Amino acid sequence: MSKEGRRKSGPGWSWTSAIVGAATAAAAVAALSAKPRDPDFHLISIDLTSFKLNFPVLDAELILTVHVTNPNVASINYSSTEMSIFYSGEHLGSARVKAGSQPPRSCQVLRLPVRLSGGQLAHHGKQFVSDVAKREMLLDATVDIEGFAKVMWWDHKFRVHVDSHVTVDPVFLDVIDQENKSALEVFVR
Repeated sequence: MSKEGRRKSGPGWSWTSAIVGAATAAAAVAALSAKPRDPDFHLISIDLTSFKLNFPVLDAELILTVHVTNPNVASINYSSTEMSIFYSGEHLGSARVKAGSQPPRSCQVLRLPVRLSGGQLAHHGKQFVSDVAKREMLLDATVDIEGFAKVMWWDHKFRVHVDSHVTVDPVFLDVIDQENKSALEVFVR
């Protein structure tokens, strides 16, 4: 048998290992070259948990139930952060987002505790009364979420900025309409 024939059929080389190696390389290239997509956020409900009237100031505590979709092929881990909530451009309160993680291509429901200070509503009393009368109130929210996505054995840092515009019924706290925009930024080391 020639040297070339022995090399191809020798104990260190087989078609199976070549196919496995090629498949692994193709999977690594696909995972690394997959374009990261923005996560999707959708406010499902608002639940009032506490209501305190210290005339003329009204304070409230709520639970926001948010549905989050990770459309990417990588799992993500994120640090704790705070979402700011605004009414007519004034800071009305904040929601605490705890650190966590989410598997690839998955959906998750987050329950975020919120504390709203009615002192800011007093500055917009006329508009607030009008919003209650027509049962439509526009709230804006913004949050920056930072973390890392694990692709194979590499961690890639990311930051997501989310802007939300939510129309709610201020009487029954029903979500009437919403528009959520997110912008994902990935940092490659």
